[in-house]
Parts: sequence; structure tokens; C-alpha cells
Amino acid sequence: MKKVISNSFDMNLMSKSINEGFTRTLISSFAIQADPTIEALSELKTIVSEAVTNAIVHGYQNKPGIIHIKAKLYEDKTIKIIIRDKGIGIPDIKQAMEPLYTTGNEERAGMGFTIMETFSDKLKVISKEGKGTSIIIEKSLTEK
Repeated sequence: MKKVISNSFDMNLMSKSINEGFTRTLISSFAIQADPTIEALSELKTIVSEAVTNAIVHGYQNKPGIIHIKAKLYEDKTIKIIIRDKGIGIPDIKQAMEPLYTTGNEERAGMGFTIMETFSDKLKVISKEGKGTSIIIEKSLTEK
């Protein structure tokens, strides 16, 4: 059975660290219409924060770029979010998703994908070197 979309948005924002906080607020405000649990909302904000931070720090390497965010809220109170950059891409997705692996400096813990995967119901990463990365997240906003 096909899911019915109750609302959606599609936007672009610059790859600036200030926009990480903005996207947390944006996704929280968008998801609130589904009357999510506090835990689901907190996890959703964390997932989006990690994905946007990855685009800024790893995809664009803190250089100017555009992050595309598309979200769909379904009548069954699930949400699907796609966060896409056109940065450097990930040469080895499997390796990048390993806990503690990072291409960043010593300030990076290498837990971004692990956190996203833990808090998502479904997580898919598509990437091509030199073309960018898309992170597709699906999450129920109700109690499990």
C-alpha cells in the first residue's frame, strides 16, 4: 500500500555551520504537526544535525556549497528526509559507516553515521566521488 503524504517541503541552504542549528529547528517545527513523542523528535533532530554536519565538514570540507533538504511527512506519522550535497563524495561508504571512522580532524569522533543509523528506522547512503552524497532517512514519529 502506498503511503499518503500529509505535508512536505523542499529547500536549499548554504553549507555554513550556523545552518546546522537552523535545520534542527526547522525539522522539529515541521515534524511537530505529527504529534511525535519527545524521544522521536529528539532523535530526529540529532539525525538531521549529523547529516547536515557531515555535508558541511566532510562533503564540502567547510567550503561554500549548497545542501538540499527534502522532507515528506506521511499520514501514518512517519517522516522521510533526504539530505543531499554536491561535495567530494564518499569513496567507500561501508568504511565511512564504521564506528569511529572519520576523515575529519581529531575533533571528530567518527560516530555520525552510527548515530544516524541507530536513531533511524531506515538509513540509506548514496555517494559518488566528485558528485556528492545523499542521505535518505525514514523514521516513525510515534511510539514503537
